[in-house]
Amino acid sequence: MECTDKLTPDMIRTLIGGALTARKMSYSPYSHYQVGAALLAGDGRIVTGCNIENAAYSPGCCAERTAIFKAVSEGITSFKAIAIAGSPRGDVLTQYAYPCGVCRQVMMEFCDPEHLQVIVAKSEDDYRITTLRELLPEGFGPDNLAADENTDVKE
Repeated sequence: MECTDKLTPDMIRTLIGGALTARKMSYSPYSHYQVGAALLAGDGRIVTGCNIENAAYSPGCCAERTAIFKAVSEGITSFKAIAIAGSPRGDVLTQYAYPCGVCRQVMMEFCDPEHLQVIVAKSEDDYRITTLRELLPEGFGPDNLAADENTDVKE
């Protein structure tokens, strides 16, 4: 599950391009905030997702989780990077769309937070890269549920 490969400039552009394309599929009639994500799997495949809203709000799903859930449903559970492009409706992105807390928690489930590269982009030339650990410094993940050998656990 370790995600240590460095991204090339071409791969960064490819991922951002995938996120921008996925953004066009956004179903966001309420917020008008369109988001696309492109997820780079450990095996090199790219899986995309967009945000999907619902009139009841909470049943909606962010682009990042859509991409991750889509990948996991196909048996892909190792990820190197994710590119996210989001902004109010329109062709010109005016801001960086960082993943929400729920999306950060879902990312924590599938990759080492020290190595997952999170790219937020306004365009293929205007982007920032960080790690999941920087976005979720004290994240709770699968390792937190591992049995501690110093703890007396009754089964």
